[in-house]
Amino acid sequence: MNKKPIRTNSILEDVRYEIRGELAHRAHEMERQGYEIISLNIGNPGLFGYRTPETMRLAMIENLGQSEAYCHQKGIFPAREAVVMQQQDRGVMDVSADHVFMGNGVSECIDLVLRALLNSGDEILLPSPDYPLWSASVSLNHGTPVYYGCRPDRGFLPDPDEIQALVTPRTRGIVLINPNNPTGAVYPRELLAALVAIAEENQLIVFADEIYDQMLFDGVEHVPLATLVHDTLCATFNGLSKIYRACGYRVGWVSFNGDREHAADYLHAVELLASLRLCANVPGQWAVQTALGGHQSIAQLTAPGGRLYQSRQAIIDGVEASDFLELQRPEGAMYAFPKVNADHFPDFDDQAFALELLEKQHVLIAPGSSFNVPYRDHFRLTTLPDNRTIAAVFERMEHVLESFTA
Repeated sequence: MNKKPIRTNSILEDVRYEIRGELAHRAHEMERQGYEIISLNIGNPGLFGYRTPETMRLAMIENLGQSEAYCHQKGIFPAREAVVMQQQDRGVMDVSADHVFMGNGVSECIDLVLRALLNSGDEILLPSPDYPLWSASVSLNHGTPVYYGCRPDRGFLPDPDEIQALVTPRTRGIVLINPNNPTGAVYPRELLAALVAIAEENQLIVFADEIYDQMLFDGVEHVPLATLVHDTLCATFNGLSKIYRACGYRVGWVSFNGDREHAADYLHAVELLASLRLCANVPGQWAVQTALGGHQSIAQLTAPGGRLYQSRQAIIDGVEASDFLELQRPEGAMYAFPKVNADHFPDFDDQAFALELLEKQHVLIAPGSSFNVPYRDHFRLTTLPDNRTIAAVFERMEHVLESFTA
């Protein structure tokens, strides 16, 4: 009997997530063969020895007895109230626990808010480069990603005039990732105010992905978008994965402020979807209050002499010592987005470089084209390894780049 292949959902044709794609699959194969791979494709602090603060672990353990039943669809009250208190400390006064939804990571929250919003053909404005989960979630929920450029020659900052020109009657929202993944750019207040003005004029929902909000360097200021949004709806995303080094806890949240009066039906739809998945992971939620209200250990890691600061500096130094690379210095987050000098490699292909680096030097990176950009001369690597590992990585990259010139 001839069996037909199982057909997949055609909507997946527009979905990409190369960070865990073919290169990552090849790296796993090589590890099974005994090779040691330096994996720089994912911002996964625990993989590099960063520990979740002990107080958070204890808070979760001490409340395991209260974690065996489903909780409220929006999450446990202490976690949601902790988010409210943090927002109020930052000047966001128009939010209460009723306006906070806990999710299984920010990833689930992104899916919920887009699924509740989008009809076929609706448009969402996304940065290019972007974190590809946003693009994938728009497509999976029958929307259309529309990209606004954050070009290297502008320091990876968007142009408000370009964004205004992209707005159509089908545009429903705009996504801002600040600090940015993959570039490490941090948006100044004046730029954010201009983008908020566009959103308010056109009644676009502002989706503020601020998961790296406290991971800042050299005195750079992060401005919470929710403090600037008043006349439209603002959804702020955050979680425990990055600042608190608790990726595996899978705890994220979205809080809504701004014009909720005209968003009542939409917020009800978000709650309906939250109810359908019953609730988010309960044990991890018990760590939220301790995390947000306690000592913020990220400050020591990002200060001069701190491990994240030193690792970022090692990448900056590695690029400066290279004959082939350039870098817009990252101001935040845990990534760098180097560029290969076009004078040396006019036909450079980031995918081919990444594969060669993996096969010959056992280093896994993410090609820049994975982040929905029209060019192929960038790549992303995480700043999480120690200085010695980063120095070794750049030595290996130089060998591959030199071989490309032969």
